[in-house]
Amino acid sequence: MGLSHNRLILCALLTLTVAASSTVHQRSRSTLGLNDAAKAAKKLYFGTATNADQWNDTTYYDILKDDAEFGQITPANVMKWFDTEPEPGVFNFTDGDVIANFAKRTGKKLRGHNCVWYNQLPGWLQNGTFTRAELALIVERHCFELVNHYRGQVYSWDVINEPFNDDGTWRSDIFYNTLNTTYIPLALRAARLADPGAKLYINDYNIEGTGAKATALKNLVKDLKQHGVPIDGVGIQGHMIVGELPTTIQQNMEEFTALGIEVAVTELDIRFDALPPTAEGLAQQKADYETFVQACNAVPRCVGVTVWDFTDKFSWVPSTFPGQGAACPWDENYTKKPAYDGIIEGFRSK
Repeated sequence: MGLSHNRLILCALLTLTVAASSTVHQRSRSTLGLNDAAKAAKKLYFGTATNADQWNDTTYYDILKDDAEFGQITPANVMKWFDTEPEPGVFNFTDGDVIANFAKRTGKKLRGHNCVWYNQLPGWLQNGTFTRAELALIVERHCFELVNHYRGQVYSWDVINEPFNDDGTWRSDIFYNTLNTTYIPLALRAARLADPGAKLYINDYNIEGTGAKATALKNLVKDLKQHGVPIDGVGIQGHMIVGELPTTIQQNMEEFTALGIEVAVTELDIRFDALPPTAEGLAQQKADYETFVQACNAVPRCVGVTVWDFTDKFSWVPSTFPGQGAACPWDENYTKKPAYDGIIEGFRSK
């Protein structure tokens, strides 16, 4: 009888020990954030784009500032030309400073976005008529003043944003039409002069896999390096559709880094082209996030991953692609979707 009683006590203790161990394990898993997972995988960060006008939402703000979730932020809009130089030679950094000060206060890396882009330009520039010499000075002045203002605060700058068409030809815009390709080295050299410590990037979409557009950017990087123009990295945006990822993401990253530069996933979201998502669709989205993150994880010079905002509540997708959305790791109610676990798993596997 005593022996049976002792066995019962021993079994009870073992059960409690296993249960406690399981609880600790579950707690550990639940508190492991996306940035924690990225750093455990020897990446520099996991980050998100953000707008300060969203910070009034306290739930959003609490998640954003959590170091376990995010180690890097990108200003979605307020460092673009329309905001930072609204009049010729008149610079406004008030809105950008809000983001930069938050990054400094919370110890997060800051990505500068962006210096030269065909979109969201102020009217004086978009509708202006300039000689080559005039526009060259405007580009140099803008890039220098913008980057110099945040000197020492920014890990990397998207100096050039979206210069190519999908077929690999140059995008027709005020910069290319007036300056041909010379605006690229003008901008990069001005940015390097303004902040020698910042990484200088060219950022684009639809270069996630191999193809004409990715090849055009690789050829540009080669040409820049051959001519001594500073270029440190390529930003692979990653605006994808569920179930439609290219199969050559890792290969493509490896081809970019073989040119002597780093890469980063800069604007990742994976949207549904029909709503609402099904359970099967959410499982596929999880697999797609895992695939994309795993590709970065497998390439040593892929330094980090940034989502283009983390909650469906503030996603850019529905307004740009009507009828599409649910692209982010958190839904509009801040519930983590299976995609969140897909990101964690992507950083855990090579």
